[in-house]
Amino acid sequence: MDRLAALAAFVRAVDLGSFSAAAAHLGVSQPAISQQIRALEELLGTRLLTRTTRSLTLTDAGERYLTYARDIVERLDEADRSVQSAEAQMSGTLSVSLPVGFAEAMLAEFLIRFKQTWPALILDVHLSDTYVDVVRDRLDVAIRLGEIRDDRLIVKNLGSARRALFASPTYLDAAGRPEHPIDLARHAYLLYRKIGTGDSVPLTDANGQTVSVRINPSMIVNNSSALRLAAVAGLGICLSNTWIVQHHVDAGELEQILPAWRYHDHPFHAVYPSNRYIPLKVRRFVDALRAFLAEKGAFA
Repeated sequence: MDRLAALAAFVRAVDLGSFSAAAAHLGVSQPAISQQIRALEELLGTRLLTRTTRSLTLTDAGERYLTYARDIVERLDEADRSVQSAEAQMSGTLSVSLPVGFAEAMLAEFLIRFKQTWPALILDVHLSDTYVDVVRDRLDVAIRLGEIRDDRLIVKNLGSARRALFASPTYLDAAGRPEHPIDLARHAYLLYRKIGTGDSVPLTDANGQTVSVRINPSMIVNNSSALRLAAVAGLGICLSNTWIVQHHVDAGELEQILPAWRYHDHPFHAVYPSNRYIPLKVRRFVDALRAFLAEKGAFA
């Protein structure tokens, strides 16, 4: 038995849901796939798959074995790609995770531009403002904002974005413009649920003096894009990366408040699983993204 062929047959059958689909993908016959997986089960002395006429289901042993088998198959694929030409390496699927609010502002433009540059590449983009497990979800790369503490990951800093407080002129005309951070306590505040500072807003002036103000949220949302739109609608004050809201400022829909006070910068990171080779397509994606963000003035 060719162990690598058997492992590939097993992984593809699970991923594609049938022996026939795995056979078509690997360019062999369906009986060959069935025979390879049966031989693998005999070698291991356990059943990996439960087969019916319509579906394949992993056994408990199959669930455990799949993790290791998939890793072996992917490492072999990566080894093959590492010695191919650059053009050949810029193909296949690139799985990327991006924050929703971060992506909606400008990154659609970047993704379109990157895809046009590398048309053979399939971009599999996951948008989520919740924590995404890069290792568990088999992602090639994730873009994260804020501090990262996970020893399973390689973390590459891309830069840091300036953050500030914004509100609509309509809201400020009605509620008044804060002159000092302490004034925030009497204003409607639009709070991002997962922010590390909770219901306090720490601001620092040019002399290094820091003031932390406890605010009273009028709206709490786990999506930064929704908070920005709420601020444009006149519902209160929100914290945002300045480059993301610049078009609202230019259009007169938002204005910065307390410009003499600074909220700490927001670091951008690209993260990869530490136990995997970093393919050329991932490195080029990250380099192109960093250049795009710099071009758009994202970094402080």
